[in-house]
Amino acid sequence: MAIDKPRVLIVDDERSNISILGNLLQDECEVIVATNGEGALRRACATDSAPPDLILLDVMMPGMDGYEVCRRLKEEPGTRHIPVIFITAMGAEEDEASGLRIGAVDYVTKPFSPAILKMRIRTHVELKRLRDHWQRLSTIDALTQVANRRRFDDALDSAWRHASRQQEPLALIMVDVDYFKPYNDHYGHPAGDACLRRVAAALDGEVRRAGDLLARYGGEEFACVMPGVDLDGARTVARRMCLAVRALKVRHEHPTVMGELSISVGVAAVIPAGTQGPEVLVREADRQLYEAKRAGRDRLCAGDSPSRM
Repeated sequence: MAIDKPRVLIVDDERSNISILGNLLQDECEVIVATNGEGALRRACATDSAPPDLILLDVMMPGMDGYEVCRRLKEEPGTRHIPVIFITAMGAEEDEASGLRIGAVDYVTKPFSPAILKMRIRTHVELKRLRDHWQRLSTIDALTQVANRRRFDDALDSAWRHASRQQEPLALIMVDVDYFKPYNDHYGHPAGDACLRRVAAALDGEVRRAGDLLARYGGEEFACVMPGVDLDGARTVARRMCLAVRALKVRHEHPTVMGELSISVGVAAVIPAGTQGPEVLVREADRQLYEAKRAGRDRLCAGDSPSRM
């Protein structure tokens, strides 16, 4: 199986330095660039693309210097695990100590050996991918193979912080499989587990942006975090989820149901304000889910009257 090229962010205010590093890495890395500290943070925290696997960071830049960029990256849950290598002309021992102390994994002084730098980059990328692999295993729900509750909580907290800083919308979709206990009682737990796997795959298939996350929230409940998405956008995805589960045509022949498996969905979106925390978004999405279930299930509610698909 082909392995994607590592994504490397080069941060330097000198275009000539960016060109040298870019030419060095272009054959084996996907290179993205930023010419100042603010641009580096935007690139690293972007929700519409995959985060960098590695950041090559200059120290001396106008405005925000490299040390401050590194500090901010290490303060954020979504970027603190991205390895940072300082590449700089500042070769004093105290400069290197400062860089390593704030969280960089390596410190390279100019002029550098291209061959040695490439080997160092490969080593740190391989180490990060190994850490990511074990991290993914610890945050995946063993039954459904989507994210687990721990991963959901971390993603929601990170997305909330970002939305609060940028004053952007953040949406949450809550999903509950209708009458799942009767399904388990009628068909048995192995069939119930297989059913949840199929539902999770159908839901996950409708989560198409790199920054969105579907997770098993608990039992037969799922949740989807959608950064930068307003209520209308989340409603559109929720509608697709309802139709995708319905398209499975899973029979539910418990005497109290007698039909096909369905889901109820609650949708909420907010632009964080003041001292609010992400729990306000969870409460609202859960309230909308309750309204969808109260109205008869097999429908979604998103700040308006519950509607069937």
